[in-house]
Amino acid sequence: MSIQLETERLELFEWSQETVTGLKSFLQNPEVMYAYEHGFSDDEVENWLKWNLKSYTENGYGLWGLRKKSSGMIIGECGLTNQKIEGETFLEIGYHLAKEYWHKGYAIEAAQRCKQYAFNELKAETVVSIIRDTNLASMKVAIRNGMLPQKYFIKTYRELEMPHYLFSVTKNNSYQE
Repeated sequence: MSIQLETERLELFEWSQETVTGLKSFLQNPEVMYAYEHGFSDDEVENWLKWNLKSYTENGYGLWGLRKKSSGMIIGECGLTNQKIEGETFLEIGYHLAKEYWHKGYAIEAAQRCKQYAFNELKAETVVSIIRDTNLASMKVAIRNGMLPQKYFIKTYRELEMPHYLFSVTKNNSYQE
């Protein structure tokens, strides 16, 4: 398992077939995936894994698994992906955490590290988070990560129209540790 980034409490690692059980542990939970309106099936998890593996190869980044350093437990994922919104491609910081790890600061810890990586290593000028309009917890993470809402748009997923906000921060307007 290749560790990509670290924080005080977390290791961010590349997903693989060997860690797919950890991925299923939260992607298949409808409460965790409520912004998608359903928990993922085995096939959807497999496609998610393939999408990340392709991103690692093509871009050098993707959504990375989150493992607690203290226990080795996989608690979710956070990372960078390329997302197309209304014809424009954005570098997005995305995150999903197993429910039992919500509200413990793990999402912001990982998201801030991904922002640092995007600005310092990838030399990105802007990063975004794309968040469904009902997902207040994710909005709070984005705001704590220095982002502000820039755009409101509709995303269609499984024939459902879902309002979203595009939160963003630029390198020049971001505190760098």
